[in-house]
Amino acid sequence: MAQNRISTRLREQAAMDVGLFFGLIALGVTGVIMIYSATASALIQEGFNPHYFLERQAEYVIIGIIVMYVISLIDYKRFEIFATPLYVAIVLALLGVFVLGQSALGAQRWYNLGFIQVQPSEFAVLIVVLAMATFCERRPDGLSMRDVSRLLLLVFAPLVLIFKQPDLGTTIIIVLVAGAVLAIAGVPPRFLTLLAVGGSVALVAGVYLQILHKYQVDRFVSFLNQNSTNPAMQSLIYEVNNAKSAIGAGGLHGAGFFHGMQTVLGYVPEQHTDFIFTAIGEQLGFVGTLVVLILLAFVAWRMFQVGKTAKDTLGRLISIGIFVFFAFSCFENIGMTMGIMPVTGIPLPLISYGGSSALVFYIAGGAVLSVSRRRKN
Repeated sequence: MAQNRISTRLREQAAMDVGLFFGLIALGVTGVIMIYSATASALIQEGFNPHYFLERQAEYVIIGIIVMYVISLIDYKRFEIFATPLYVAIVLALLGVFVLGQSALGAQRWYNLGFIQVQPSEFAVLIVVLAMATFCERRPDGLSMRDVSRLLLLVFAPLVLIFKQPDLGTTIIIVLVAGAVLAIAGVPPRFLTLLAVGGSVALVAGVYLQILHKYQVDRFVSFLNQNSTNPAMQSLIYEVNNAKSAIGAGGLHGAGFFHGMQTVLGYVPEQHTDFIFTAIGEQLGFVGTLVVLILLAFVAWRMFQVGKTAKDTLGRLISIGIFVFFAFSCFENIGMTMGIMPVTGIPLPLISYGGSSALVFYIAGGAVLSVSRRRKN
């Protein structure tokens, strides 16, 4: 019996998607380097420790990699045990933000724990994926309309709380992830189309009924009017214009690490978080940017492949849900810096600065790696 367990463990070790594992590590290392390169000059000018963001992000990445590997060793079927407690915990955490959370820039999303700021909405995406996947796994004969209604209610509770913070970017991600899970679970396309139409109507109604905050509407309007000469509109697209200038200024080979006018003079706000891609474009140029894009695409592709070859519904839904989470985060973040998507504040996975974000994506990576160890072939 002991020999069989050892043999099974060795097979699982060999079956782990090594490309995905090292791809996620490479993204974390790239993020640490780019965050340091984007912040060092400004911190020196202001008289602060130039290694501050470097050291903190390196700690987050190291902890995240360890957590990812440990999670990959756990049979993902055991995740079902924690689905309900985690769902209840995240709903309570999202409620608690309005009482105990920290406000910043008009939003109340974080818990300040001193050594780290925790944003529960980022963890909510993963927990919604797990809760939906577990629900579908327990219904091997397929989903009835009653089951679909219960799934929608399951998604609705955290969705409303996150929207209320307000965090429109994460709200959109949860909607897309939930739609992908429903599609993979076998919900009829006509019903998904009906949900998409209903969501679009709700969005339009949110604008006209002033449910959306004014700055959220302004961001969308400015996205649609980027060529406007109106001074008020120009002030709204200031950061996007500078972001596009920074990326274009990189040319073929870039200005090099710690160089570049936009980076050194800090023309692009939040360059180490939401707009980290501008530092990549300006400092590494087209060649370096292409390498980073290929790395991001490779990681997303490996996640998708793991989902395709998963041996059961639970593994397939977890992997595909995480794939959509990762892929759309990349598309939205890069798109907003290039002016092809509205600004929503979604970080670039494992490259933007942030402890919560790094930990979330490494946990997600660990879950997909767990599926990869136990897939069909």
